[in-house]
Amino acid sequence: MNQPEAQLPSLDAEWLETDGLGGFASGTVGGIRTRRYHALLMPAVRPPEGRAALVDGFDAWVESQGNEAEYLTRQAYLPDIQAGRADGVLIGFTNTPWPTWRFRLGSGVEIEQELFLVQEQTLVAVRWRLVRGRGDGRILRVRPFVSGRESHALIHESQLPTDDAVDRGCLVRFPVAAGYPHALSLSNGDWHLAPERYRNFLHAEERARGFDHAADLAAPGALAFDLSRGDAVWILSAERQPGHERLSGAEPGELFHTLRSAEKIRRGAFPDRLSRAGDQYLVQRGAGKSIIAGYPWFTDWGRDTFIALRGLCLATGRLDDARDILLQWAGSVDQGQVPNRFVEEGGAAEFNAVDASLWYIIAAHEYIEACRATGRRIPGSELDAIHGAFDAILTGYADGTRYGIKADPDGLLRAGEPGVQLTWMDARVGDWVVTPRIGKPVEVQALWLNALRIAAPRASRWRELFKLGSAAFEDRFWNEERQGLYDVVDADHEPGKLDPLFRPNQIFAVGGLPFPVTTGSRAAAIVESVERLLWTPMGLRSLAPGEPGYIPRYQGGPRERDAAYHQGTVWPWLLGAFVEGWLRVRDDAPGAREEARARFLMPLLAHLDEAGLGHISEIADAEAPYTPRGCPFQAWSVGEALRIDRVILAERRAGVTAARHRKAAAR
Repeated sequence: MNQPEAQLPSLDAEWLETDGLGGFASGTVGGIRTRRYHALLMPAVRPPEGRAALVDGFDAWVESQGNEAEYLTRQAYLPDIQAGRADGVLIGFTNTPWPTWRFRLGSGVEIEQELFLVQEQTLVAVRWRLVRGRGDGRILRVRPFVSGRESHALIHESQLPTDDAVDRGCLVRFPVAAGYPHALSLSNGDWHLAPERYRNFLHAEERARGFDHAADLAAPGALAFDLSRGDAVWILSAERQPGHERLSGAEPGELFHTLRSAEKIRRGAFPDRLSRAGDQYLVQRGAGKSIIAGYPWFTDWGRDTFIALRGLCLATGRLDDARDILLQWAGSVDQGQVPNRFVEEGGAAEFNAVDASLWYIIAAHEYIEACRATGRRIPGSELDAIHGAFDAILTGYADGTRYGIKADPDGLLRAGEPGVQLTWMDARVGDWVVTPRIGKPVEVQALWLNALRIAAPRASRWRELFKLGSAAFEDRFWNEERQGLYDVVDADHEPGKLDPLFRPNQIFAVGGLPFPVTTGSRAAAIVESVERLLWTPMGLRSLAPGEPGYIPRYQGGPRERDAAYHQGTVWPWLLGAFVEGWLRVRDDAPGAREEARARFLMPLLAHLDEAGLGHISEIADAEAPYTPRGCPFQAWSVGEALRIDRVILAERRAGVTAARHRKAAAR
């Protein structure tokens, strides 16, 4: 990994390492922890939930005879004080295959630091090695900062552990706050016990977001590595977590190289950065699998899981993972709904979504189609479980379930009650639902009609509802003045009341789902209007400029940001539906794919080199320069980029998919 010098990413850009269990490590290129979620050892102690920061970070510096200590790390403290190295000592960084830094000391000696997590084990591996110069007389010292805290919280001195670290030769046990597993440290360095407290670490991004932003951390001692003896190796784990037993009796260097070789081979199987990014969202849940909606603060959410699955799993050929996810969630249907979120520590699941269950049907249908296309047989028991979930969802929705969700006599799906947010536009501040969308939201109808059509061959009831609802959709949603679709009809459950706000939800009537529900000249007009008013290089705006309530920037405290969340803020995941609709209305014309790739996909992929490195952010500002905001590592943003690249814009094999879309539009 001897890399030539290259231009550094922004020092504030963030890297991410995940373990496939819900745990992760994350930080910035520059080394300063700007978020409460930046930590070195952050396992999910109840996979994939219960994330706990055990080791937040470390200080590392090099000592040599007659010279001052030269720091490789930086720390930020209140009020706005930085300590540690100067920027100039960091001369290189790459995120492939994992975060790797290169530092140059004043003597010209260069040191490489690499860090990676191991799949499906709670193991963090770090190595420092000389890549230029000699290690004679140079000692690398590493001081861990430990806490023991729930991932969303910062703690202070009175909450820090009081016990001393326990030295067992190469293996040291770090104490953490009560209630959390102890951190385990294996290294080929010498441990020096020297307990201290470090106060008032500053997390600047939390301050900018209006949250608690100061923390205290415990420093139980320091490791010392003689660089003249070779590489410095440090491996962390947590008691009672998967993989921790590998540290007992292990030779640090041998274990590191075993882990590194296996992980390098695993990651080398991915063809590109976007595929590697997609892999980081797949996690174990019980006997099956699920998808983390985003790092660092989301867990697995129903809606996000099924939207992201199509790109993360189906577009990349990971059909086993798709099956495991769909079967895991199939057993969670209750009163026609799949949970939108599992509540940690055994709490009741949250069913506050009208669209998540319908997205399940879409994702499962496309999984079945992918299996048929590849000649893969689905066992009868698995197909029965999926179809059973279909029937439970559609029956629950047709007959009526929570939150006023029920098929109306016109065949469309009504939903919503005051104080509840049911669609993907789900921002809420206390009792204030910012975009309630009570009534018949447009994308919910597109999902509903697609779900009915998918199930229609198996039951006449769904065929009749599909015909009825399709006619009502065509008759009731077209807005001639805006050359698009109303966002909600029968708004607030008032018959005939229309919401004309120009939002991106209408694009799902044309693209993003297996079957378009609007075709012909109307579909072309929708795509043209959406491109003109909503498209940006980062995705689609959630509200057109000039509309009442439009907010161009997503910034400020929690209330200000939640108010802007769906009032103009750009969402990259919506680009998949838009590009698919853009191609459909051009009937797969020659050159259209190449044009769409250049105009729409390539600007989005340029974002892989900023914010969350190798990933695509959750949202961005609605106006130039479209600053990325929100969660820096978002599953459905990455998933839809993969779907655009591998499915929508892929060269059609013998024109099969394009022909299918044309037939679907004609029916």
